[in-house]
Amino acid sequence: MQRAIARFLRYLAVERNAADLTIKSYREDLTLLYDYLVENYGRPPRPDDITPLDLRGYLAALHASGYAKSSVARRLASTRSFFRFAQREGLVTHNPAKPLRNPRPDRKLPHFLSTQQIQQLLDAPPQDQILGARDRAILETMYSGGLRVSELVAIDNTDLDLENGLVRVQGKGKRERLAPLGSFAVEAIRSWLDQRGRVHAKRDGQDASVFVNRFGRRLSTRSVARMLEKYLRQTGLDQRTSPHTLRHSFATHLLDGGADIRSVQELLGHKSLVTTQIYTHVSTAGLRRAYEQAHPRAN
Repeated sequence: MQRAIARFLRYLAVERNAADLTIKSYREDLTLLYDYLVENYGRPPRPDDITPLDLRGYLAALHASGYAKSSVARRLASTRSFFRFAQREGLVTHNPAKPLRNPRPDRKLPHFLSTQQIQQLLDAPPQDQILGARDRAILETMYSGGLRVSELVAIDNTDLDLENGLVRVQGKGKRERLAPLGSFAVEAIRSWLDQRGRVHAKRDGQDASVFVNRFGRRLSTRSVARMLEKYLRQTGLDQRTSPHTLRHSFATHLLDGGADIRSVQELLGHKSLVTTQIYTHVSTAGLRRAYEQAHPRAN
């Protein structure tokens, strides 16, 4: 079983060109499955030993351990992918995951900030300090382009096209897209770049990354999260706010402003429109306007 899992992970990396985080998630999910099966069988099982009943027991154990339905569904998806691969490669004669159904997910609406709250957050970094200019540029860029934090920290100097208000980012599955940068974001980035040399001067050589820490090294996603937490405390904004909240806010405000959902899908870099449709449930202002304009007895 362990050799089969290792072979599947190699397949994801080499043939599917999957992102490192995707492979990490699959490894964690399949390790959890393997540990359950070893305990259930009392020995390391072979892939062909496993039955649908074993996997139903595994899902029941996840539910009993308090895993959210979305987490159970993700682990089931990893299990399905693994056994499809195993059957295709002749490692199993049957697919025990095929009869299993996904748990019905709880509908969870994304947390987002209002435009007034976004403005309050963007105004928080002190502009008379070098790292304050950097932090303002980070927040403006994430909100302006709807970027994931992993996309933001990976931006290099050569990815920026400030003249045309664009930045090239690499999203999930290593898919590249051009994200828009509004005038406020462009101005904030330029202000930061004008001062960034004073940070770079603390170390030898030059780093290609746009956003660096006080030692001149590329920022980590955790560093961005800690930076945001600091400004949330200062402004008194909702502590549930995370870097991804800026992406949620970006999409919600676009839809409220009249953007069509397919355009928002492209801007977010979503592969499937279904992923983007969650924002139609929170974009109530835009829906209300459409209703009032279209329904004959709305007013």
